[in-house]
Amino acid sequence: MDESFANLQTSHLLGSVPAVIGDDKRSTNVPIASVNEGPSANMQIFPPNRGNNSKGYQTLESPTEVPEQQPSNNWKGFFNVYSYTQYFDVDTDVVLNRLMSSLFPTSGDFFNKIDANPDLYGLVWICTTLVFVLASLGNCATYLVKKRTQSDAPWIFDVNYMNLAASVIYGYAIIVPLGFYFSLRYMGSKADLLRFWCLWGYSLFIFIPISLPLLIPVEFLRWVIILLAGGASSSFVALNLQSYLETNNDITVVMGAAFGLQMVLSIFIKVWFFP
Repeated sequence: MDESFANLQTSHLLGSVPAVIGDDKRSTNVPIASVNEGPSANMQIFPPNRGNNSKGYQTLESPTEVPEQQPSNNWKGFFNVYSYTQYFDVDTDVVLNRLMSSLFPTSGDFFNKIDANPDLYGLVWICTTLVFVLASLGNCATYLVKKRTQSDAPWIFDVNYMNLAASVIYGYAIIVPLGFYFSLRYMGSKADLLRFWCLWGYSLFIFIPISLPLLIPVEFLRWVIILLAGGASSSFVALNLQSYLETNNDITVVMGAAFGLQMVLSIFIKVWFFP
């Protein structure tokens, strides 16, 4: 062992335990007063408080919660996706209830059901489903008719049915309510574009289930089915507009235009997709 470490006090070594010194051997050379008379420690608060307005260094605190930024109400909000999320905030029960209302058009209380929360979910979902149904079943209908009349004739899937269905259905569901909205506003009547889009969107639902029986290759039966469906959809739109515009003097003209346009759409579906 190196002798240079022999003279070191054991209490100065890391990890060493100082020996217990008895009372008789305790050193009394250092006066107690010399310890007490030393400079006393002055405890100060850092940083010093210079008044209520002086913040100084701040302590670590939980981050202040920043409220979620709401979509702007100006014209820039139309190009913000978050501006439209509130119109798709509906659950399954609400959508099913509104779908069932479109199948029973005589009640005329659809605007009362959607008054608290009109949605665009039904418009988008119904139109998209109807486009695919018309494009697929329309090709199936032409196949069945061709195989029935000319069994040896070749048949080719017509992809233009998809383009035609998308243009007609989306164009009708968007432009027609928009036209009624501006017309009623011009006549001084109350009109809500969002509620009109919701009404016309759900009015197209009935054409989805009746597209399947339109595959039956019997022309007379097809016409009966499409006219009944068109009449129910037209009555749904007209009667609900009547209850919504009950104070309008020109309500008969509005109801007649809505009923007629809906019947024209149903006839178009029969002639072009199920010939």
